[in-house]
Amino acid sequence: MNNSPFSDTLILIKGAGDLATGAAWRLHRCGFPVVMTELSRPLAVRRAVSFAQAVFDGEHTVEGVTARLSTVEDVADVLAANEIPVLIDTDTDCLPEIAPTVLVDARVAKRNIDTSIDDAPLVVALGPGYVVGIDCHAVIETNRSHNLGRVIWQGSAEENTGNPGSLPGVPDDTSRVLRAGVSGRFISFANIGDRLPSGDTIGVIQRPGGEEAPVLAPFTGVVRGLIHESTPVNTGMKIGDMDPRIDAKNAFTISDKSLAIGGGVLEAILTWLNRQEG
Repeated sequence: MNNSPFSDTLILIKGAGDLATGAAWRLHRCGFPVVMTELSRPLAVRRAVSFAQAVFDGEHTVEGVTARLSTVEDVADVLAANEIPVLIDTDTDCLPEIAPTVLVDARVAKRNIDTSIDDAPLVVALGPGYVVGIDCHAVIETNRSHNLGRVIWQGSAEENTGNPGSLPGVPDDTSRVLRAGVSGRFISFANIGDRLPSGDTIGVIQRPGGEEAPVLAPFTGVVRGLIHESTPVNTGMKIGDMDPRIDAKNAFTISDKSLAIGGGVLEAILTWLNRQEG
């Protein structure tokens, strides 16, 4: 049972990928009841640290916090068990019934798909594509820069660069993000947490005609993320993530970026609550 002073501040998070999970994890740990929505075939790559994995497995635990695949009817019971309900709800049809105090759009789609500033008393969005006062009440900076995690109360986040943030050890001409060269079905030969040498085969993309396109490790490192094999992939789609830091535990713990963004979401909510009390 949640006896937190925030137990009446229900938070609905759109998306359950790694950045959304960082926010949900921090909010849950602070005593906020959190509900998340996801696609029927989540696009999450860092699945070991994404509550989206609950869609595939029924439940998933990240650093001591458990998320459970649920229906709207189950939400109250799952929250009472001190867990996070994850609903398969592409269009957020649950919004009227959940009636959250706070809605967080954490899908990081780089554009506003369907979020309205009127969806909840406080609407927070992650990353570019949202304008404060038009799309939402606050934006959290997601670009890996000096402003990462900062709460923006006026304006917008930094524009999408199209390039993932660099990590020490990644060659300048190489991306740590793995993208599909063709459309089809990804078949993995490796597991999240595996250490692979440069050029090793991580898996293949099987095209409808049966041809297979290999997916190779761009440098020596740890496989930090792989898309679920049941999720169809399209050309250019993010399907994996490599980490040059040879430490497998990084694949199973929430990243510094996710924690920073989660801290920004927490700050935005607490700031807003303080203003309401004032």
